[in-house]
Amino acid sequence: MIVNSLGRELPEQIGDYKVRPYMGPYAAPAEQRPVVTRRTAGHVIPGESKMKPDLKAAILASGLRDGMTISFHHSFREGDMVIGQVLTAIRELGIKGLRFAPSAVVNVKSPSVVDFVRDGTIDRIEASGIRGQLGDAVLAGEMENPVILRTHGARPHAIEMGRLQIDVAFIGASAADDYGNCTGCIGPNACGAMGYSFVDAHNAGCVIVVTDNLVEYPCVPASISQQYVDFVVKVDQVGDPEKIGKGAARLTKNPRDLMIAERTVELISASRRFKNGFSFQTGAGAIPIAITRYLAQRMKERGVKASFALGGIPAAIIDMYDEGLVRAVECSQSFDAVAARAIADRPGVIEIDNADYANAYSRGGFLNREDFGVLGALEVDIDFNVNILTGSSGEMMGGLGGGPDVAGGASISIVTIPIIRGRTPSIVKRVFTLCTPGETIAAVVTEAGIALNPRHKNYAELKEDLEKTNLKLVTIQELQQLAERLTGVPKPIETTDRVTCIVEYRDGTVIDVIRQVKR
Repeated sequence: MIVNSLGRELPEQIGDYKVRPYMGPYAAPAEQRPVVTRRTAGHVIPGESKMKPDLKAAILASGLRDGMTISFHHSFREGDMVIGQVLTAIRELGIKGLRFAPSAVVNVKSPSVVDFVRDGTIDRIEASGIRGQLGDAVLAGEMENPVILRTHGARPHAIEMGRLQIDVAFIGASAADDYGNCTGCIGPNACGAMGYSFVDAHNAGCVIVVTDNLVEYPCVPASISQQYVDFVVKVDQVGDPEKIGKGAARLTKNPRDLMIAERTVELISASRRFKNGFSFQTGAGAIPIAITRYLAQRMKERGVKASFALGGIPAAIIDMYDEGLVRAVECSQSFDAVAARAIADRPGVIEIDNADYANAYSRGGFLNREDFGVLGALEVDIDFNVNILTGSSGEMMGGLGGGPDVAGGASISIVTIPIIRGRTPSIVKRVFTLCTPGETIAAVVTEAGIALNPRHKNYAELKEDLEKTNLKLVTIQELQQLAERLTGVPKPIETTDRVTCIVEYRDGTVIDVIRQVKR
């Protein structure tokens, strides 16, 4: 066994995966070597068609074989209908043992991805997170090979470094022409930004665009160019836009959540960085949507305008753009129908490559210029380490997403979290799964007060600014003790020694592993 810098015990080798232990958020040197790609030079004769009559024909033309790697993007979120159709076609063709490598596993239920694991179509998974039936099956030990979990920024880095090589990328699009130009920003089932699929389109051995809306050539706007696309398939429906924002972009009337949101905005507006030209990311979910609305109000009161908003974008951010509060919206994914369509008709709402958003190992991305990043969590411990994957009984509840990337890049990273959920503490002595290293978290905002992290690079600055306010500052230990007094000490989650998931940090090192939970 080896121990990383956060004290997590890791096997030296897990199957054919050689563990590189996490040593710090900025410790791993950038890998100075050529980008690895499956992409090959192509030649399409003038007049040659890229259209295939159905998915099976496209899959056969792609040369997909047993043991290869396939990828998808998750921009349709829970409304995705592409993954199930493609996997069903692959199963009917008898292709087995595939590596399933989407940008994220969405909780689609009919058919569920777990069905294709159980019948052998899929035997390896690499994604940012796994939920629902698939998550339960993985943590119960149903997969022989451990799942590799990567942040949104770590995924393009892994592809470029050759640790994840994609043979066939399936890209769902709400509009496409017969030559492969495609987008998610127009059409009856628009999903919005497709930035998570750009790295796949640029590096996969074969790219298949799947659409339900063939438009006249050329498709305008085009998120992905014809030059990267091998085949185009028209299906009946690629996604349900009503489910794109399900569970993400929702308003809250919960007084506790509103209190946390208000305190977060008080923190932001007390900072010396809250001035004309500041930048921010709030994300989606009940508390973040409330934060966005309170922040807009505070900006109007102070006469402050932002240079850019970043990341997954809900309608509330588009409202800020329309009111002139934000000069540019850099959108890596769209959290609802309003945000999905804004890219097409608002010049300052820009669809960006996910690598430009979150890949730390490039020549610079937006996160390096972000002032405030607001993050959610399932648990935070007394060292400010964050768990965004596993729940109180060890079940898989979320995905890594871009949280560790935002914390590592933003000047001020803020975790918003209630101190308890039901009868379970959210502020704990030691998180069950370590996803985001504590030293990258500047502050934790709860209904019981705000804890600043003395180890954060901007601690002194933030402490000085907040001490000029009436905001209640507490220690993280005080929050943990209060949570424990309210709920009691939770029973430890029992696990076996078998590793079911490998959790990579944004640099590709292993920050933690998830072992099989005893049931």
